[in-house]
Amino acid sequence: MKNNFGLYLVITNPVAGYEDCTKAAVENRVLYIQLRMKNAMREEVVQVGKKLRAITDESETKLIINDDVIAARMIDADGVHLGQTDINIIEARKLWITNKPKIFGLSTHNETQAQAAQDLPLDYIGIGPVFTTPTKQIPDPVVGINRVAAIIKQSKLPCVAIGGIDAQRLPKILSADVNNFAVVRYVCASNEPSLRIKELMNIWQYSQHTKNAS
Repeated sequence: MKNNFGLYLVITNPVAGYEDCTKAAVENRVLYIQLRMKNAMREEVVQVGKKLRAITDESETKLIINDDVIAARMIDADGVHLGQTDINIIEARKLWITNKPKIFGLSTHNETQAQAAQDLPLDYIGIGPVFTTPTKQIPDPVVGINRVAAIIKQSKLPCVAIGGIDAQRLPKILSADVNNFAVVRYVCASNEPSLRIKELMNIWQYSQHTKNAS
């Protein structure tokens, strides 16, 4: 997984629909999207996932499935993202042996979890929530920008900050030397996901240009 790629789009209950939201991500060259359908049956996740796989196929965009390694395998997705209470990464890799390289990510919510992840066969870790977010029924404690930045600085794995990030808050995140960020509601709650994605990507690209010029 690349170390510096900007937007990682988590698609959950998108107003514009899963397929249109995915098309917008592909058209705007988002490198990573995650299908997250909490509480949905595996059959439904697979059904939607295969439609998204057809859209991302032959594109730069990698499709990652949330929580369910079996569904990810059935979809032939590019990877799976696991939570702290999901199947452990060792067992997940045993369940998904393939000749194609697959991406395995893990959510972390504090320094201890992030440090423990460094010794696991992972491709990246998510860190958060940076800000308060209602996307989980039982939200994890807010980590905050400064702690997220410190965790990233100590990590040898690529990191993605997540939790309550939108266009207004994004510059604060990026100014703390956080390069990769996951967004959920800001894009999924919009009828025009492409415009929101472009807005976020433009902010990120400006930040990268400013850092490179300094």
